[in-house]
Amino acid sequence: MEKPDNRRGSNAVAIDPAPIRLVKRAILVFFGPFYFLFIAFVPLLCVHRRGFRGWYWRLVKRACSRLLWLLGIRAEMSDQDRQTLGTDTGSIIVINHRSHLDGFALMDVVPDNKWFTFAAKKELCDAPLLRTGFKGAGLVEIDRKSGKLAMETLSRAVRDMPDRQSVVLFPEGTRTATQSLGAFKAGAVMVARETGRTIRPIVIHDSDALLPRGKVFPKSGTIRIDVLPPFHCDPAATVDQDVERLRAAMMAVFDGS
Repeated sequence: MEKPDNRRGSNAVAIDPAPIRLVKRAILVFFGPFYFLFIAFVPLLCVHRRGFRGWYWRLVKRACSRLLWLLGIRAEMSDQDRQTLGTDTGSIIVINHRSHLDGFALMDVVPDNKWFTFAAKKELCDAPLLRTGFKGAGLVEIDRKSGKLAMETLSRAVRDMPDRQSVVLFPEGTRTATQSLGAFKAGAVMVARETGRTIRPIVIHDSDALLPRGKVFPKSGTIRIDVLPPFHCDPAATVDQDVERLRAAMMAVFDGS
């Protein structure tokens, strides 16, 4: 039986006074939809321009940072971890999944020169308004109806990526409701073995304290993100052994927060 962690959620302390939070959220409610539409429609006009992915990547990163600011949420990462990610190459990023804030927080803190993309279910890419932007930004489209096809698609996409780009995978597969990490799926390890890439584990803390499952409006507070040393798959071990070793390394950081 897991022990309750009284420290978890300690960063769910508002970083703005109540009047400022009210003003920011009013701005988000009234102007947020127009800003989202702008971000969504830019690819329709510019997707064929030279260097589109580079500057659209930075545009989306800025949008994520502005969203967190309007929500009164701060994402924290140490300078050393930022430097580590800024020089990271040849990796697959693996991050635990606590809430819908996780992707926005990661986009906010990662340096501009570290380029990554997400793997997403095919249904998201079928939405007419989002399809061009997702494809233009290099989102990896996964058909989850066939596990074998999904792995082949993901491995092929990773092999075709430049060294400085990484795909972000959530090994738990969904948001975890437990106090610790959920069980890991083998996909990240299998893709790393297939492509020869290392795994860069990242641990996110307190995002679920700000936006618990079932809630729509997040609390104001701080999300902390830790970057772990690169994880190398062991060719002498089984896939399951590598998965358990990866999970243990991330659990040691998460449970020790």
